[in-house]
Parts: sequence; C-alpha cells; structure tokens
Amino acid sequence: MDDYMPSRYQLLGRIGEGVHGVVVKARDLQCDDKMVAIKKLSLRTKFGVISLNTVREIRALQHCRCDNVLELLDMYPDLAGISLVFEYMPHTLYSKLKDEENPLSRATVRRYMGMLLKGLAYLHALRLMHRDIKPANLLIDRHDVLKIADFGLARIYTEPEQPQQRSKVYSPQVATRWYRAPEILWGSQCYGPSIDLWASGAVYAEMLRGVPLFAGATDIEQLALVVRTLGTPNQKDWPEVRSLPDYDKIRFPSARGERWEDIFPSCTTRDEIGLVDGLVRYNPSKRLTADEVGL
Repeated sequence: MDDYMPSRYQLLGRIGEGVHGVVVKARDLQCDDKMVAIKKLSLRTKFGVISLNTVREIRALQHCRCDNVLELLDMYPDLAGISLVFEYMPHTLYSKLKDEENPLSRATVRRYMGMLLKGLAYLHALRLMHRDIKPANLLIDRHDVLKIADFGLARIYTEPEQPQQRSKVYSPQVATRWYRAPEILWGSQCYGPSIDLWASGAVYAEMLRGVPLFAGATDIEQLALVVRTLGTPNQKDWPEVRSLPDYDKIRFPSARGERWEDIFPSCTTRDEIGLVDGLVRYNPSKRLTADEVGL
C-alpha cells in the first residue's frame, strides 16, 4: 500500500486481495477524477522466478478491445512489480447473486448471459482461452454492463494443422472447481475454448437457479455431481472419454442422469433450459460456441 504510485492517481483505499495481488481504488486526477481500480502484481513468484500468470495477464489485456472485456487503461512499475490500472467496477456477478434482497430478473439474466457470450466470442476469435470463467471474475459497471476480467490463467491456444498431428498440451490445473469442465476434471491436457463454454453454461444455470449447478467440495465430488446430473458418459456420445488420463482411476455408480426440468424452477423457459443443455455437455466438440448462441 505504501509503494510507488504516479501523482496522477490519488489512493482511496484497498478494495480486495486475491491470489495474484492486491487491488486498490484510486481517483485519476488527469481524467476528470475518474474512479479506477489498480491491481498490484508481483513480477516474481515466491521462488524468485518470473510469474507467468502476471506476464500472461498483461499480454492478454494489451490485445483486448471489447465492450464486454475489462480494458487495461494504464500500467506502471512499482516497488513490488507492476500495477495495472482498470476502470473501477462497483459490482461482480458474484455479489449480485449474493444479494437476496434484489434477485436478478429473467431479463437481466438474459442480458448478462448475452454480454458474457459476446465477450467470449471476442476472446476466442483472438484464439485466447480465459480458463477461469466464474461469477467473481465477471465485473459489472455502474451502467450494468458485464465485463470479463482476471486473465491470470488465460492462454493462447492452437489447433493441429493436420488431423494426425498431436494437439498442444495445457495444464489441467485451471478454472475454479465448480466451473471446471469434465475433461479437465478427468485430467485432460488437450483441450480448447470449449472449457470456457462449459463454465459459462454453469454460470448461466447459477443465475437461473440462484445456487451453483455443481458445487463439489473436492474434484472427485465435483465429478460425482456432474455424473449424477448428466448421467454416465458413453463412448457413442463422447468417443474420447475412456482415453482421458484419470478416467479409469475414478469409478462412479452408473447413473441415468436427471431431467433439466427437475433441476430448475418451474418458471424456467424451454429456451433457457435448451441453452444450458447446449453448453453443459460432456463432449467438448458438441458444446455450443459463443458465436452460435443468438442472445
């Protein structure tokens, strides 16, 4: 809190602290006293090496210009590493979902989902996976516009140019458990932007239900909840499932799955359930893409 800050910014106080750094609120004296949020990041890990998460976040944000992706306004070095300056966003989708006195209307849920998918379509067109879509990383400004934030786990993805070429591998230690796609839970290192669509489907279901769709306390419990809800995956629908690294290490009782209509409130429409079903699917290749959803 006491390290360097350019004179154009007037510190107002700390507003949050996460795994990757401290966030403070400040006033931009050179821009009509606009409120900004400054995220202070360390350039090195506790082991003294350059933090890849910090570098990835900066590189990702430098290329993003979209109404539904949080814009990087400025950055400057400080005593601990580097500070990133963003527009101040007073709410997160997480805080909105926790506000029991002001529940989200169906129109608001639809609008937020449309903005989330618009942001994801933009990122995926840049060949960028976010890899940590969840309510806490979806910020909402004073005009009620939703923006995707926190790119500490983002990665550029590539696809094989030829069918026989092996896909690039990525870490399975990504995404917050409740929003983690089943292929990652089963240890896959070959995945793509469809993991963001699974997460967005889980977020949408949470907005519709008011509670998380899959809230496992461990990875095994998380998978158990998915299997109980969707049913036991079969090779006809998802041929690659049995080749996932951890598939044979974890056995679950055979399950037929539940009807979506029994999981959601009675006021949920067929179109709303259809969108959840199109996103929360076992086979990554059969999930809807952000461009395919017309909201």
